[in-house]
Amino acid sequence: MIEPSGRRERKKAATRQKIADSALRLFLERGYEAVGIRDVAADADVAVTTVFAHFASKEALVFERDQDFEQRLTRAVTDRPPHEPLIPALHREVEALVRHCTAEGSAPVRRMIEGSPALREYEESMSLRHAQALAAVLAADPDLSRSATACRAIARFAIDAFALACRADEPEATVDEVFRMIKAAWEATAP
Repeated sequence: MIEPSGRRERKKAATRQKIADSALRLFLERGYEAVGIRDVAADADVAVTTVFAHFASKEALVFERDQDFEQRLTRAVTDRPPHEPLIPALHREVEALVRHCTAEGSAPVRRMIEGSPALREYEESMSLRHAQALAAVLAADPDLSRSATACRAIARFAIDAFALACRADEPEATVDEVFRMIKAAWEATAP
């Protein structure tokens, strides 16, 4: 995550993190459905409006690193060194993101998401948005020269690689396997 530079930005980031931490703790203790926004606000010692100033919905509290995730994926494309192939750069970033989602202590959060229809639906819509953002940066890169369809497909495959790996018994092997397919698909779309 990018660290905010100014005092005001640091304070806002700290408040956002405090709210997210309170929400996650309450969700895990009581169950996602049993906790309301007012509960989160009270626990974080902020106003309900402050919660909504930082998070658009209750579901967004669970996925508080959503924007960071999307930025990391798009930067894997835009910030890679000149002439570095796309697929290895994207593979490394997805692998790093998978390590985070499968880190020690993440299983209760994954179970909570899987057990809630609202969270599963939110996660799916978030994945579609990430795929669209990734496809846009792929299509905008003049060095890649692929069709819009190829960019959308590869972006979706990369997002799906993450999702599959986070639920797999062997996450790293899953990422590697899916990225072998992604590499073959990418090469097949070369002009």
